[in-house]
Amino acid sequence: MMNKLTTFDISEYLDSPESIAEYLSQVLEEGDQNELLRAVGHIAKAKGMSQISKETGLGRESLYKTFQEGAEPKFSTILKVLKSLGLTLHARTAV
Repeated sequence: MMNKLTTFDISEYLDSPESIAEYLSQVLEEGDQNELLRAVGHIAKAKGMSQISKETGLGRESLYKTFQEGAEPKFSTILKVLKSLGLTLHARTAV
């Protein structure tokens, strides 16, 4: 008997502000730029790229490219997307 595997899509589990904030916080702890971009892309997908596009004034295609592997988006673009997601970044001292 063959089992059919499905692809895991984390955006399906980012269904509350708390889960989104915790996910992003964990990724920020790691300090990996590519992982951060991937995470913001997953969160944007969970919220809906069309909605993010409307709120930021950025095209959907541009948003998808922003979160592709190896992309180097402007920090201002990331901040626009985070704002549209209702998220902010906070700094704290390293422990």
